[in-house]
Amino acid sequence: MPLSIDNLRKGKKYRLRNYGEEFEFQVIDMPEDQVYRVKDLTTLDIYYLHDLIKYGKGKDFDLEDLES
Repeated sequence: MPLSIDNLRKGKKYRLRNYGEEFEFQVIDMPEDQVYRVKDLTTLDIYYLHDLIKYGKGKDFDLEDLES
């Protein structure tokens, strides 16, 4: 069962699957409600989480905690 985006916490690491792509990231900042600034753990790029899901959630959408 995927986590809700509302449950993300600063400093934690997560894996997101959506439309056949997989991203591992760490939440580095939450400047406002529902806005998450994240760092990609593979490329070390910094971007906003809503950029990854701005085209919707696919049938394979899954968000999981990497630290559990």
